[in-house]
Amino acid sequence: MKIKSLEELRKIREESLDKVNLREHGETAGKEIEILVGMATCGISSGARETLNEFVDEIAKEKIDNVKVIPVGCIGYCHSEPTVQINVPGKKPVFYGNVKKNRVREIVEKHIKGGKIVESLVLHVDFERV
Repeated sequence: MKIKSLEELRKIREESLDKVNLREHGETAGKEIEILVGMATCGISSGARETLNEFVDEIAKEKIDNVKVIPVGCIGYCHSEPTVQINVPGKKPVFYGNVKKNRVREIVEKHIKGGKIVESLVLHVDFERV
């Protein structure tokens, strides 16, 4: 394919970026709920891998298509591992601690599907920057 002008090159770039964005974010970009699971060494040793896998399995089983489960590094609360942060668009993040595999279904049912925070697992963290 021979590119004949700068305008043609810009058009190809724009089309390619649209495809990349669709692949990375799907059609729900900006509307997705993010489940961040702390996967640093302390988290993994506390069961974070099992927690992450359980979230993936539960989201797939429930056929929830607007949720991304994202492994992240250290979140900074080693004393409460496994830690999970739930980001719902338009709302403050919710930070959960001691999220073992057996608590994942409760979070998916109550928070992800029902919109109600699971208070017994909440770590009270201030996300405001000064």
